[in-house]
Amino acid sequence: MSDKQYSTDQESFWATDFGNEYIIRNSSEDYIAPKMRLLSCAISKCRKIDSVIEFGSNIGLNMIALRPLLPKAKLSAVEINPVAYEKVKSLGFVETFNESILEFKSDRKWDLVFTKGVLIHINPDRLPDVYDRMFSASREYVLMCEYYNPTPMEIEYRGHRERLFKRDFAGEFMDRHKGVELVDYGFIYYRDPIFPLGDFTWFLMRKPQ
Repeated sequence: MSDKQYSTDQESFWATDFGNEYIIRNSSEDYIAPKMRLLSCAISKCRKIDSVIEFGSNIGLNMIALRPLLPKAKLSAVEINPVAYEKVKSLGFVETFNESILEFKSDRKWDLVFTKGVLIHINPDRLPDVYDRMFSASREYVLMCEYYNPTPMEIEYRGHRERLFKRDFAGEFMDRHKGVELVDYGFIYYRDPIFPLGDFTWFLMRKPQ
């Protein structure tokens, strides 16, 4: 268990034992094909993408799914959990940062910055910080694949309170960063007969150029 002190309970939750248990539950390669389908749809209206960073990569299944879609792109990932970080790093083709999204700082820009199932677990009071970091890190595109709800709501998560939140993340992002435009959006249904992957709604946005 990490003895690092984090600014929110949610960060500590994912950096330690529960995050380790999540890795065990979500390591199946069966997830890769549905992730490829989701990501291929989500980035289909992008122009050339030479670099990508994922905020909250876990063990890197999204990176594995992206690699054949963007074989020439440089892939990077930010991951808070030390065990997951080592697994992403071991892939050998992902530049990996072992830190909290809320602490990540870089002067670099990536063509695409994205999250998948990560913003829903961030302390709502700190979401503006994450939005700002995503905006700052992006050269052009921001992609959010999250659980959508038109108004903020909390859902009990595996017996835990204040660990899963639904809201209009993309709408809040665009309201906070004027000039960002919605490029495309879509929905992935957990009952899809071929590519089931939870009820994720994705939003692709573009910064003013």
